[in-house]
Amino acid sequence: MQSSTDLSSLSATVLGSMLARREIDAIELAEHFIRRIENYSDQAVFTATTFDRARKEAAESAERYRRGAPRSALDGVPVAWKDAIDVAGTPTTAGSAIYRHADVAPVDAPIVANLAAAGMVTLGKTNLSEFAYSALGLNPHFGTPLNPLAQDVPRVPGGSSSGSGAAVGARLVPVAIGTDTGGSVRVPAAFNGVVGYKTSEHRFDRTGVFPLSQTLDTVGVLAHQVSDCRLVDVALRTSGTRQPAGASPALRGLALIVPDNVVTEDLQPEVQRNFMESLERLKEAGVQVVWRAVPELDELEALRAAHGVIASAEAYCWHHDLLEGARGREVDPFVFRRIMAAKEMSAYDLLRLQQGRARLSRSLSSSLGDGLLAMPTVAHVAPALAPLEADMRLFTAVNGKTIRNTLWANMLNMCALAVPNGVGEARMPTSLAFYAVAGREDSLLDLGQELSLCVAPGAG
Repeated sequence: MQSSTDLSSLSATVLGSMLARREIDAIELAEHFIRRIENYSDQAVFTATTFDRARKEAAESAERYRRGAPRSALDGVPVAWKDAIDVAGTPTTAGSAIYRHADVAPVDAPIVANLAAAGMVTLGKTNLSEFAYSALGLNPHFGTPLNPLAQDVPRVPGGSSSGSGAAVGARLVPVAIGTDTGGSVRVPAAFNGVVGYKTSEHRFDRTGVFPLSQTLDTVGVLAHQVSDCRLVDVALRTSGTRQPAGASPALRGLALIVPDNVVTEDLQPEVQRNFMESLERLKEAGVQVVWRAVPELDELEALRAAHGVIASAEAYCWHHDLLEGARGREVDPFVFRRIMAAKEMSAYDLLRLQQGRARLSRSLSSSLGDGLLAMPTVAHVAPALAPLEADMRLFTAVNGKTIRNTLWANMLNMCALAVPNGVGEARMPTSLAFYAVAGREDSLLDLGQELSLCVAPGAG
């Protein structure tokens, strides 16, 4: 059997293959990751663990393998869930102290039930920015998960799926599920050096998912390889359906559009260098890289400046009684201010935003077609934590820059893959994101494995 010290370095795809070949046992695998979580120095990564459930699910998986009847290619592979998603027997806190002692969820959310039906083993719930409303991942209630790759000073994990990103980055779990309303899967993926897969709005059932914006919320995957995301994507949409991975399509002739406005401005030097080197490697693979303005990005920014933010308006409506009541000041001050800014928005503002996003989404979908957009996932690497905790104005500015390259995709309902493409300041990871129009997730995932290999650190 595989040495247990090596298991955490392997992807979900590889672990699933090893389980199928009986090279490892599902019980052994679950116990390995349970020990890693228990012994990990940063106890802010998880808000709750479900080890009793994990041991039961692992034992059931091991029995299926003994009978030669695994449910999927991920049967027996561990997974963790952002604590905005209902997992039976645990409260869904949404990262808020107000819900720390809420009633436990009576049943799994449908997406949790689907991964359980595929045989995946639930290890617990991961931390997040309160109400999923910050791109940096700080949480004053449950603690801020530290970026596991930082070697100089404590650095942020990215948010809002902070615990999910840190858990995969620290190899406490091979797969974690997050949500993404403006970058909340892609940012922690970028900061923690892992793959982040953001879907379009109706890819997965969001029943049992705590809302930030019922218009813009999406569910996503954090993992080590694009192939992991492909397998999880199938399982999240079905109940235990097995789908063998097909051959990756050729990249030659793929049209890759690189915006020369907004998202490629003011990049950290190493982010800029790694991005340009990645594009050169893609060209060598036969990809047609075209730089051009993408006017929809500028128009979205003008809409936001004139009318506000849809997510804030919907969050204010959802949390109105709490924020306007006696316990409102118990909310993270940054999150409180960000949501309350929507109080001054009018119905006219909201309608203009909704009309504008629909128009611009149609426009970009028409011009992009079967092609992809490419850009740095974030303009900078994970920043140091302490200055952000000490200075609200700095926090606000850095948060804004962090989601500059991600926020637009939710407004235009794009799907995305964020993949590591090198290291930057303080040896922290950089990331490149590929975007496709809504409904082209299958194509993006099919292309994504080859794209990620082209731009991977050390490639070429």
